[in-house]
Amino acid sequence: MAQESPKNSAAEIPVTSNGQLEDSHEHSFNRDLKCSLPVGLGLSETKITSHGFDSTKEGVVEAGPFPGSSASPKSSVISPSNAAASRLAGQGCDLIVPTGGRVQQKTGPVVLADEVKNPAMEKLELVRKWSLNTYKCTRQIISEKLGRGSRTVDLELEAQIDILRDNKKKYENILRLAQTLSTQLFQMVHTQRQLGDAFADLSLKSLELHEEFGYNADTQKLLAKNGEILLGAINFFIASVTTLVNKTIEDTLLTVKQYETARIEYDAYRTDLEELNLGPRDANTLPKIEQSQQLFQVHKEKYDKMRNDVSIKLKFLEENKVKVLHNQLVLFHNAIAAYFSGNQKQLEQTLKEFHIKLKTPGADAPSWLEEQ
Repeated sequence: MAQESPKNSAAEIPVTSNGQLEDSHEHSFNRDLKCSLPVGLGLSETKITSHGFDSTKEGVVEAGPFPGSSASPKSSVISPSNAAASRLAGQGCDLIVPTGGRVQQKTGPVVLADEVKNPAMEKLELVRKWSLNTYKCTRQIISEKLGRGSRTVDLELEAQIDILRDNKKKYENILRLAQTLSTQLFQMVHTQRQLGDAFADLSLKSLELHEEFGYNADTQKLLAKNGEILLGAINFFIASVTTLVNKTIEDTLLTVKQYETARIEYDAYRTDLEELNLGPRDANTLPKIEQSQQLFQVHKEKYDKMRNDVSIKLKFLEENKVKVLHNQLVLFHNAIAAYFSGNQKQLEQTLKEFHIKLKTPGADAPSWLEEQ
């Protein structure tokens, strides 16, 4: 042909009314086609259909009675031609063969469904990892206590941690003694107040000893007032030191516990890696060594991070501790000295200097407006 037709090769085969090919040199195609047909199906019972590139059916050979033939219909499907198959593969389409015997073309991307995750299997995997990690850490702890295993030690950091724990015990002892002093002082102030009221009542009823009872009543009331001021200063000291011990120091010790846990895990996986490196290297052990190396690196990074966090918190804690205890110790000293020297003005000035407000009796109870 002078020009190339946009149709496929199957459309270029001329067919006569009785199904014979007109061109003699196409007999080879006829022979191949007959070989591919089912047994008992002649060429006169076939019909070749061809469409352009835009059609949904290309290179399809349908089997059925040709017009004018009395043969009964037989269902048969012939595979598409090579040209049509290559074009379908290039377009990324799917071939679907329905029950009707026609080859159809379905366009659209192929989507592969993700593998469905089983929650039970995920939990089982987490339990397995936790059990393995717990076993390794327990073995490391037992080895250290028995003196068989080695442990990583930061001498400077360990010394700071030991000092912090020792100081916490001493601060807790100071708190217990200060609370005991506060309780005893409260009882003494309460007794002095009652004693002052008793002297004042007797001064009114005993005319002969009016002045003597009056002096003692005023003295006891003054001592009770000064005792309340001292009691406020001591309670403020207790509250500040309690915050330092039970919150600031405790938070730092919590980070220290996390650091020690990370250290045990690091040593456990380090020991495991060392044991694997000492053993033979073959196809079975090399994957285990590589996996152990990765786990060791992960726990080493965690250990280094926790060690850095502990160092920073210890530094900030030391600065905060010095600042807080300096103010509280000055307050405690000035209040005690002013009270026992009878310097009421200095005692009141001490409370103003540290912005301490005394609680009046019944101040803790909410008003009737707040209860509504």
